Amino acid sequence: MALFLGCCVGLLAWLVLRVVLTGFYTVDQNERAVKTRFGRAERIEGATTLDDPISADLRPEERERYRYPQVRVIPAGGPYFKWPWEEVHKVTVATQTISMAADPEQPSANRQGAILEAVTKDQLNTGLSGQIRYRVSDRNLYAYLFGVKYPIVHVMGYFVSVLRERIANFEAPPGEVADGTEPTAHGAAIGVSINDLRKNLRDLNEHMDRECRSSAARYGITLDASLITGIDPPHEVESALAAINTAYNQVSSDISLAHAGADQKLVQSRRAVEIETLRAQAEVEPIRALARQLTDLRRSGQPAVEAYVRNVRLSLFSRARRAFVEVDHE
Repeated sequence: MALFLGCCVGLLAWLVLRVVLTGFYTVDQNERAVKTRFGRAERIEGATTLDDPISADLRPEERERYRYPQVRVIPAGGPYFKWPWEEVHKVTVATQTISMAADPEQPSANRQGAILEAVTKDQLNTGLSGQIRYRVSDRNLYAYLFGVKYPIVHVMGYFVSVLRERIANFEAPPGEVADGTEPTAHGAAIGVSINDLRKNLRDLNEHMDRECRSSAARYGITLDASLITGIDPPHEVESALAAINTAYNQVSSDISLAHAGADQKLVQSRRAVEIETLRAQAEVEPIRALARQLTDLRRSGQPAVEAYVRNVRLSLFSRARRAFVEVDHE
C-alpha cells in the first residue's frame, strides 16, 4: 500500500513538474505563435481569410480555393501557458531576403541560385539576377503553417512563373517626342527586347509587386519587394547587341542634334516675327492716335479744328528756318 501511494505521489509530482517546466513559454519580438490543441489550431469562429483585405487581390475563381480559417495569433511577449496536450508553433515575421534565382528544393539549380534564365519575345535566352524581400504574414498563419507544406517553395515557383511570363510578352511602351504629342518611330524600329527590359526595369519590378500581392492570401507569405538588378544577354549575341546599341545611340544623337537645330531656328524665326510685329505696331500707333484726336476735334465743332490747325502751324513755324508767305497785292 505504501509503495502504491509512493508511486502515485511520484507520478503526481512528475506530472506537476512536467506541466510547470514545459507549460510556460514566451514569444520573441520578431515572432508570432499559433497554439494547437490535439493537433487542431485555435480558430476564430466563423472568420476566414476571405473576410480579410489580403484576399482582395485574388481572382474570383481562386477565392474558394484559398479560403483558410482565421486562427488566434499569439503576439510577442509572455510568459504564456499551455497544457501538455497543446502545442505552440512559432514563426518569425521579420523581413528576409532571398535571391530570385534560388531554388529551396534544389540549391544547385540556376547556377547555384545566382542567375535565373528566361526567354524573351524575340527568342533570346536572357539571364536575370536580383533579390526578393519577403516576410511571413501574421494575418494568414494558417496557410503558412498548415495549408501549404513548403510555403517558400510555392512562393518562389509562383514568382518565377509570373516573371517568365512577363519577360516572354514584354513590350516597351511607345516613346514620345520632345513636346509629348506623338510617338517616335526610330525607337520602335530597334525592337530589341533586352534593351526594352533594361530601360523599363522599374516598370518590371512594379509589375511583379502588383502581380504578387495575392501571395499572402495564397501561401501566407507577403512579398515586400522584388529587386531585379541585372538583365544579361547570351554570350553569343552580346557583341551583336553592343553593336546595335552603339548604332542606335549614334542615330539617337544625330536625331537629337537635328531636333535641337530645328528648334533653334524656329525660336529665331518666332523672335524675328515678334520684332517686326512690334515695329509695325510702333509705326501705326501714332497715326491711330492722330486719327482719334482729329475725330474728337471734329465732334467738338469747327472752331476747335481751326484752333488745332493754328497751333500746329505755330509749332511748325517755330521749328522752320524759312517760311514762304503768300501776299495778296490787292
